[in-house]
Amino acid sequence: MHFLLGGKVIDVLLAVDERMIRGALYALLRLEDDIKVIAEEARAHELQSAVEFHEPDVLVLGMQRTGEEELALAERIHQGRTATRTLLLTSDWRPSAVRKALDVGVGAVLSKGSPPEQLADTIRGLAAGRRVIDAELAQSVWRASASPLTARELDVLRRAATGEDVLDIAAELHLSPGTIRNYLTNVTRKLNARTRVDAVRIAECSGWL
Repeated sequence: MHFLLGGKVIDVLLAVDERMIRGALYALLRLEDDIKVIAEEARAHELQSAVEFHEPDVLVLGMQRTGEEELALAERIHQGRTATRTLLLTSDWRPSAVRKALDVGVGAVLSKGSPPEQLADTIRGLAAGRRVIDAELAQSVWRASASPLTARELDVLRRAATGEDVLDIAAELHLSPGTIRNYLTNVTRKLNARTRVDAVRIAECSGWL
């Protein structure tokens, strides 16, 4: 660990794919006396090993549009024996994405469009043991109503939203095509949608997908 004037410096590992953004974040954090970037990692498949090797206080993780890989990675990291806390940088404002991030153990969620000085403050808050969520992201989660769909119905609708057909979804979920059609019919009815496409639109606008 690194120390400064008797106080502990916060060790940070930057894990952001975009080289320009990663470089900008590194330059920004270098200006902070109590924060030190000890490593950078852009390769997702090596990130867990990097966290275990460097044992940073805070992992700054950039999330792409879908976020599935990053959130799965964050979940694996937090299931291990690590004191590292995760700050997720995202451009995805969907309440469902924020909720999922918090569910898998992410300690802070910050919009990529936030003011630069907010990054350092969020890292400090996270290192101090607080959970920090961007104010606008938090409001979007608070405003979103609860989904009337079950977890299975959401899973089926999410797959349908990506263009998968009934047979593909049935094979992936190990269910019969008739069962998948029933799920989609129930989804359409519960959301008062005209079609499956309309159901996807309603669910996305409501922050459930």
